[in-house]
Amino acid sequence: MSSERRFLDMNGYQWTVLGAAWLGWGFDVFDGLLFNYVAPNCVPTLLKIPLGTPEAKSATLYWTGLLTSILLVGWAVGGIVFARVADHIGRAKTLLITMLLYALGTAACAAAPNIEVLVLCRIVASLGIGGEWAAGAAMVAEVVPEKRRVEAGALLYTSAPLGLFLATFVTYQVQGVLFQGSPEVAWRYVFLCGLIPAAVAFVIRLFVKEPERWQKVVTEVPRMAEIFGPKLRGRTASGLLMALVALLSWWSCNAFIPTVSVGLAVASGHAAEAESWKALATNMFNIGGLLGTLLTVPISKILGRRSMFGLYFAGSALAIAAAFGLDIDAHDRLYLYFPIGLTVFGVFGSFTYYLPELFPTRLRGTGAGFCYNAGRILTAVGPFLVGSIASRGVDGLQTAMDLLFWVAAVPAIGLLLLPWVVETKGQVLED
Repeated sequence: MSSERRFLDMNGYQWTVLGAAWLGWGFDVFDGLLFNYVAPNCVPTLLKIPLGTPEAKSATLYWTGLLTSILLVGWAVGGIVFARVADHIGRAKTLLITMLLYALGTAACAAAPNIEVLVLCRIVASLGIGGEWAAGAAMVAEVVPEKRRVEAGALLYTSAPLGLFLATFVTYQVQGVLFQGSPEVAWRYVFLCGLIPAAVAFVIRLFVKEPERWQKVVTEVPRMAEIFGPKLRGRTASGLLMALVALLSWWSCNAFIPTVSVGLAVASGHAAEAESWKALATNMFNIGGLLGTLLTVPISKILGRRSMFGLYFAGSALAIAAAFGLDIDAHDRLYLYFPIGLTVFGVFGSFTYYLPELFPTRLRGTGAGFCYNAGRILTAVGPFLVGSIASRGVDGLQTAMDLLFWVAAVPAIGLLLLPWVVETKGQVLED
């Protein structure tokens, strides 16, 4: 019997599937956030504004908010469309298509001659970025052992903070080391690194097949209307509301990490160390997110999904309010991105298992994809408003921080929605 024992009760192929989805989601986040890290150099260059000037900072704030919002809308559209595609043609095929789409779209940003072309390239990338999640999450939920679905789902999402680590590392090495003296071109090489997932996608397709669970039930193209029927509408509302609160909090905070950290460095007289300040803030957010993601496993299995959301939303509200409301040293403030990551980022570790639990197999991609992505359309308002308002202020940094302080109200409102959360603890995945 001992020779048959397997780590987390999963065999080699099940780990391969988890690894494939893990890479897909990690590179998804990597490609999705590259713009935010290069925006202070990319935006002024394309707009022909001298780097480091007040006009450049204002333009960066505005376009970071606008392009993040555009990304979120494209992400939502791609997520909903490709979620249905995943239920129709299969999870593995959809994973390949979406990874190629976001890799090529991101790499194309490197050749953008102006801001309009950059926007178009980001829209193309966003469709693939949004579509990858539903295919990967559904595939993992359907392949791993029933009793290890929570662990596998949380492990799947650990690739998100690691994707951000990679984005931070690549950006720092390219902009801060290799092309330190050429910021006006360095960002183009950062975008070229977005091609990496294209090669990984082809390798994944060689080793991953469609889940047997999906092959047994696929008959016809699922209809979106089915997830709003009497049987599933409560589950759809539960998944959508929880995802919406988490998405609003995450994107409002994360989209401006580079802008806030660089602004703090400049304002405190450490402009030469701006890249290292940005790396510190991002790493604090990512480390917290990685730990928070893993902690959803014991919390969900012991207390249940509803209580888990409650703990993370309460923690998110406190962490955001403290990070942007307390009067503390500029450099010390960067460390407060750790508790934000722990809560605001960490809660996402639950969606990779909670949302697939809400829907039967033939509607799993459609339902989970809708819940996770539809909220991005409303979420898109957050980064746009923060960036737009902050760009008009006399002190853009302080205006942005004042606005981010009020983002704490979003998870606080999420606590009021907990009575509508459908509890799935102990339930078997429905076919």
